[in-house]
Amino acid sequence: MKRRNFIKTSFVAGSTLMIPGFLQALNKETVGQGNNKLIVIQLSGGNDGLNTFVPYRNDSYYNLRPNIGLSAKELIKCDSEMAFHQSLAQLANMFDNGEVNIINQVGYPNQNKSHFRASDIWLSASGANQYLQSGWLGRYLDAECTYPHAAIQYGVHKSLALKGKKGLGMVLTNPQQLYNFSNEPFLKALASSPASNKTDVGFLYKTLVNTQQSADYLYHTSRQYKSIVDYPKSKFGQSLKVIGSLMASGIQTNVFYNEIGGFDTHSNQLNRQKQLLLQLDEGLKALKDDLKASGNWNNTRILIFSEFGRRIKENGSKGTDHGKANNVWLIGGGLKKPGFYNSPSNLDMHSNNDLLHTVDFRSIYASVIHQWLKADYRSIIGRDHQPMDVL
Repeated sequence: MKRRNFIKTSFVAGSTLMIPGFLQALNKETVGQGNNKLIVIQLSGGNDGLNTFVPYRNDSYYNLRPNIGLSAKELIKCDSEMAFHQSLAQLANMFDNGEVNIINQVGYPNQNKSHFRASDIWLSASGANQYLQSGWLGRYLDAECTYPHAAIQYGVHKSLALKGKKGLGMVLTNPQQLYNFSNEPFLKALASSPASNKTDVGFLYKTLVNTQQSADYLYHTSRQYKSIVDYPKSKFGQSLKVIGSLMASGIQTNVFYNEIGGFDTHSNQLNRQKQLLLQLDEGLKALKDDLKASGNWNNTRILIFSEFGRRIKENGSKGTDHGKANNVWLIGGGLKKPGFYNSPSNLDMHSNNDLLHTVDFRSIYASVIHQWLKADYRSIIGRDHQPMDVL
């Protein structure tokens, strides 16, 4: 990246960087391994939940999906009704160990099928006709956190889910890369020149100085732990390696956010979903091994969601079109109620080929906020959505 572009995208934008004075406050804080951690993973594009966790004894499933319905012989059966996609062998093992909870038929009233609008609804925890500028995790950060690195997203642009009034949370792909950029000679010289000469740059100067301090802290802290786990070489696998390493190094962060895309399977769904779920499965297995090695598995919950599901009936291109209700996954050591919370058994009870929702996604968020992050869900999610006892 050119120096000019780095200044423009990193320093001026500001939303992915830390605020002035954080380092002094950080030095007074300690990291507790007992603190609960949350990792949120978005399956962008609209994952087909019915071909992820399959009701293989349901005749309607095969009648409506004559070409893409998954044969019972190729599935990983977990009980007499439900089975995992064949690419999810590692997740199935976690399920058998009581480390997975699957909540089916999750949605909200008047669900939206637009990628952008549906994502905004899920990320902000709004109603279908409500437009919020803050995310559900951003409001948690505003209410409960004082330091910017309380949330870290792997990527380039901050998700709406993490946006709040205080601007807490940061985005990165590599602590060393950020450290190298911020310590380039011309930036070091600018930061070390007399402050009286910088009154005309104001916020840019403060952000520059603070970014260098933040980058130094993250880089040197992350070096305290070197993972011995062999993560997949995929982009998603390597993103989880960054998250796992940061968690193990003792970074004082409550929330981590990540994303894997490509789930908009209007055609050739069988091959595309098979490959994507395999990437997800392999990455989750490596992350679990890393978190167990660092003592973070039992105090971590992984929440996986997609902005909508797919229609029950396949289309003419051996794929599925945008649907409504979907499943949400909760993963971690020591789950109170592992297993299937419910099953998508009512395939005949649908609305215009869309699976009906029986669980509001905001009740799941309320559970995470209340039961896991120990915050007031009513001020963050709203009083109308009671927590579910699923964690």
